[in-house]
Amino acid sequence: MSRAAAVAPADPQLLAAAVESAIASRSPRLGRATHARVLRLLAPAIPPFICAHLINLYSKLDLPDAAAAALAADPHPTVVSYTAFISGAAQHGRPVPALTAFAGMLRLGLRPNDFTLPSAFKAAASLPARASVGPQIHSLALRFGYLPDDAFVSCAALDMYFKTGQLALARRLFDEMPNRNVVAWNAVMTNAVLDGRPMETLEAYFGLREAGGMPNVVSVCAFFNACAGAAYLSLGEQFHGFVVKCGFETDVSVSNCMVDFYGKCRCVGKARAVFDGMGVRNSVSWCSMIVAYAQNKAEEEAFAVYLGARKSGEEPTDFMISSVLTTCAGLLGLDLGRALHAVAVRSCIDANIFVASALVDMYGKCGGVEDAELVFSEMPQRNLVTWNAMIGGYAHVGDARNALAIFDEMIRSGKTAPNYITLVIVLSACSRGGLTEEGYELFKTMKERFGVEPGTEHYACVVDLLGRAGMEERAYEIIQGMPMRPSIPVWGALLGACKMHGKTELGRIAAEKLFELDPQDSGNHVLLSNMLASAGRWAEATDVRKEMKNVGIKKEPGRSWITWKNVVHVFQAKDTKHEMHNEIQAVLAKLKRQMQAAGYMPDTQYSLYDLEEEEKESEVFQHSEKLALAFGLICIPPGVPIRIMKNLRICADCHRAFKFISGIVGRDIIVRDNNRFHHFRHYECSCRDYW
Repeated sequence: MSRAAAVAPADPQLLAAAVESAIASRSPRLGRATHARVLRLLAPAIPPFICAHLINLYSKLDLPDAAAAALAADPHPTVVSYTAFISGAAQHGRPVPALTAFAGMLRLGLRPNDFTLPSAFKAAASLPARASVGPQIHSLALRFGYLPDDAFVSCAALDMYFKTGQLALARRLFDEMPNRNVVAWNAVMTNAVLDGRPMETLEAYFGLREAGGMPNVVSVCAFFNACAGAAYLSLGEQFHGFVVKCGFETDVSVSNCMVDFYGKCRCVGKARAVFDGMGVRNSVSWCSMIVAYAQNKAEEEAFAVYLGARKSGEEPTDFMISSVLTTCAGLLGLDLGRALHAVAVRSCIDANIFVASALVDMYGKCGGVEDAELVFSEMPQRNLVTWNAMIGGYAHVGDARNALAIFDEMIRSGKTAPNYITLVIVLSACSRGGLTEEGYELFKTMKERFGVEPGTEHYACVVDLLGRAGMEERAYEIIQGMPMRPSIPVWGALLGACKMHGKTELGRIAAEKLFELDPQDSGNHVLLSNMLASAGRWAEATDVRKEMKNVGIKKEPGRSWITWKNVVHVFQAKDTKHEMHNEIQAVLAKLKRQMQAAGYMPDTQYSLYDLEEEEKESEVFQHSEKLALAFGLICIPPGVPIRIMKNLRICADCHRAFKFISGIVGRDIIVRDNNRFHHFRHYECSCRDYW
């Protein structure tokens, strides 16, 4: 190569192509190297179109400081340069820099084009509803002649008004549009779905069809989302037929929406049929199927889908991990959750706010509140879901003091306001932890302090709160003064309190109300029968059992289960079928002797049959949770906590016995019944005998 050729100026067009290649590669390192090459070959006289390419490079790669520096270094910025910067900032959720650049462009006398204005509208859509920037940009678009004729600009303005909650202006603009294309109709449909107005979405879809328009993939997805939100199963199924007829079902986004639709409409079998019929799947497909199973309490199937996704080569994403973590909470699979936590750390998504919030929720619901605290304390930012999950974790173990402490911390932060669910969780924590005064005061002041009107869930919590404290009559007065019809949980809380404190007459009133609301629920009949039996009213208890039998109501049997070496061992009361039955009975006999030597006496009121005292003692010692515990003591090595799950509430005798056993054998015993966690250690329980 000659010396003249070596110093020949580079071709700007080739350098522009190199910049575009760096954008396509999504590589900041390659982008900076290309920028350095441009400076080396073209500085100081860099052509304006190259400057625009560099600004576009850094804007698209989400490097805001570098993009701002490139714009500032441009000696003669054009509308293309500013549009590249504004578009990139708006796309990456930085409305203030985008709108500041837009204002700077106007001050230079540059006229925005039909690409600049949509980007400015997108930035304005991210601002609070009270901001006036959007209407000001609308005025500019009118002055420059882009509205209402330019469909691209009109749709961007329409979307901005919807996203900022200015529905009246949005509808007026839509009515004034002379050319409503499918994009405009889609803006109406998608925003209505996002705002929880499914009927408006359906009306807009039919308006599109009546106007002679043909829906596209976005329209179809919005329709399915609206049907899912309104639980319109029949309409969605009919639309499914239309989708097949028009050939949309081959689009992966449409198929994903159908999986989601059927899952939310409790038709998980149809969701699976759509999923299995997909020729092409992406990460959203797998996540949609996982969520469909999780929403329908099919946690094992959801976890199996996750494993299938990993086997097919899908990399874990924040949405996938957060979705499958909810299944661990449903399965109470602490070990599975820890394994997923490791996957999240390895994939560098554990700090993602959705993943971290799901981890806090999973650990809390699985009884690992210490792990939940650790994740919570390390989160760089928190949202309402995070706070609710941490408060709920303490509520599950009955730690009302810490639940209130976290609640107060959330209030003091000033960044997050409690919502309806938050207050349900806090009241539940107060109920389980025995903080009657604090919980009742919160209930009385919640509307004034937080603007949340008490609902049936709050009333159920306060009835439970007062009932546990022995104030059943006051709880009944609150029920009588409810502005809405008392729900099943409200009467159920009162019945449970009456059973706990032996208030049989008031308990009968609550039971009769429950029989009216849900006549087929065996639990209410059993609770009434047990309450009468505990009071020694055997004839009445027997009558309730006979009535259950006469009307065909079957009692759900009490079951306890424990996992060892990936096998779930299930026990029922007086179970003799387990392969280790003899060893289990030997352990129970030994424990009984040791407990009695330590001062334990069986509480025979929980043997709810009219038997002799000796027979009652034998009866209570064959409860399912005691059988599961004996199995755990045989199989699970010392130092490893014994975790037992039970489908009904643990009885007082088993609760008392487990406290003794935890001290005698020196083991941590964790029981999850249908109400809460009990952590037994050194003759004590985490609930402090208040459950």
